[in-house]
Amino acid sequence: MEKKFEAVLLLCLVGIAAMHTEKADATSDDQKFKECYDTCHKECFKDGKGNGYTFCEMKCDADCATKEIKAKLMG
Repeated sequence: MEKKFEAVLLLCLVGIAAMHTEKADATSDDQKFKECYDTCHKECFKDGKGNGYTFCEMKCDADCATKEIKAKLMG
């Protein structure tokens, strides 16, 4: 009976560790997306074409999401 309890406890600990690692990776990805978005948004406003906030928001969302997906697929 004690062996089963130890096995269940070990599986729980491994599961918690795996979830923590995934959460850390997601935070890193979120930070990269935010940096991409912020840079893109600033450049979109400064390009002199008179782009509005909504246009730049949609453009940068799409551009940065595409970059994020490509990065995940490539490596």
